[in-house]
Amino acid sequence: MKISFIDRWSRWLSAALLAVISSLVHAQGYPDKPIRIVVPFSAGGGVDTLARLVGQRVSEQTGQPVIVENKPGASGNIAAAFVAKAPADGYTILIGANGLAANTTLYPNQPFEMLKDFAPVAYIGASPLILLSAPSLEARTLADLIALSRSQPGKVTYASGGNGTSGHLASEMLKSVAQIDLGHVAYKGGTQAFTDLQAGRVSVMFIDPPLAMPQIKAQRLRAIAVGSIKRFDLLPEVPTVAEAGLPGFDATVWWGFVAPVQTPKDVVATLNREINKALNEPAMKARLTEMGVVLSAWSPDQFGQFLKAETDKWAVVIKRAGIQAD
Repeated sequence: MKISFIDRWSRWLSAALLAVISSLVHAQGYPDKPIRIVVPFSAGGGVDTLARLVGQRVSEQTGQPVIVENKPGASGNIAAAFVAKAPADGYTILIGANGLAANTTLYPNQPFEMLKDFAPVAYIGASPLILLSAPSLEARTLADLIALSRSQPGKVTYASGGNGTSGHLASEMLKSVAQIDLGHVAYKGGTQAFTDLQAGRVSVMFIDPPLAMPQIKAQRLRAIAVGSIKRFDLLPEVPTVAEAGLPGFDATVWWGFVAPVQTPKDVVATLNREINKALNEPAMKARLTEMGVVLSAWSPDQFGQFLKAETDKWAVVIKRAGIQAD
């Protein structure tokens, strides 16, 4: 039996109205159970701290528990693979940092693609990477450091927390734009690197403010430059790398949330709203500012555009330097 045009139109309209009603009901009911934030690193680090601060505030706002679950390993890829396969309902989301962009190039054979398998949810903010040196290093400025590396090839070395970390990639970018040769000494985290840097066994290191500021205040390490485009409010006397003679240099550590790609847009919008609200709560904002985090309230689309730009930027650095994952 043939179906008339009117019948087809009626059925389509009914389906469309049902979809709209279902979406509205879903939006009104979300969240109605605990939300899980998956952290790709161990407890106690910067990403974990941010997840717990934001999660606690979102829980207070929504009246639902927010559970933080740590799934460290493989430079964040274990956690990312877990969330990529999770139900796309807004109850399992991933918090990450620069690796959300850099790992696409560093680990091309993962069973997921960051830009295709995840929906951007909310951007938290960024901190400039700070270039530190031992107080005993004869180079007192970035210009001095560049001159030293050129006059004595192989003498200047840099430390990092491992291949593919933000400090490693920032250092390789510095090598490229300054056209200098710096030797890479990779560590498993910052503690031993700080010890060797203080002792002069390595020359410099890019590190984020939460780890760098105590070292600077105690005068155990000296800040030579900051990697952001603008000067850092907590270190107003320290020039940017661009001001020191390398225009366009921009290396920061940043953080944000993503969800499985099929997560409904209304749910993503709710998460974005609640996270931005949490970040702008006065006590939270003050705490994060003290940690050196420069906050930005972005929409999911703005964060998505940023992720794409960061992925492209670090792909160039990684491929040019021939960086391979451990």
